[in-house]
Amino acid sequence: MNRIEIEIRLNRDRAWLLETLAAMSDADLSAPRTPSEHDSAKTWSFADHFIHTTLIEQNWNAMFRRHIAGEAGMQRPVLEEGEARPTDDVMAGIHRWTERWADSHRGKPLAELARIGLAVRADTLALLAELTDEQLASVIPGAPWADGTVGGIMAANADHGRRHFTWAKEGTLTPGPE
Repeated sequence: MNRIEIEIRLNRDRAWLLETLAAMSDADLSAPRTPSEHDSAKTWSFADHFIHTTLIEQNWNAMFRRHIAGEAGMQRPVLEEGEARPTDDVMAGIHRWTERWADSHRGKPLAELARIGLAVRADTLALLAELTDEQLASVIPGAPWADGTVGGIMAANADHGRRHFTWAKEGTLTPGPE
């Protein structure tokens, strides 16, 4: 995927998501939609899903920078006696991390969530402008998203917002049959 395609996808999908969320009432934006994957006593709203995508995009930008700097892009899994922790344990930590982020932003108006997301998206676009074609095409070892390239993963930010919107709309965290 080239930089023009990536920029178009990032801008088009963000505009769609913002227009869609902005058309909703505050009550609809903050209404419980899906169960939390960390705390069964909590539910996530459209707004929670939206701010979650900002956290992931911010984290991916840091991953891209580590990779380009020659460091391990993917953060090393937490080890237990020299062995990688079980996937369920790793996912529990990720869910705890994203829940804290959602909690810290819960109740904020959409305009504030959009401002926070805009700062991260601006960083993504600045990074896109800085990277060479070779860097965009470089594969991050172990990255499970898109095609594993910096550019492919960067473009996946667009799909991430739509996927979470769909889950919130359907009231589920797993996609239904295709």
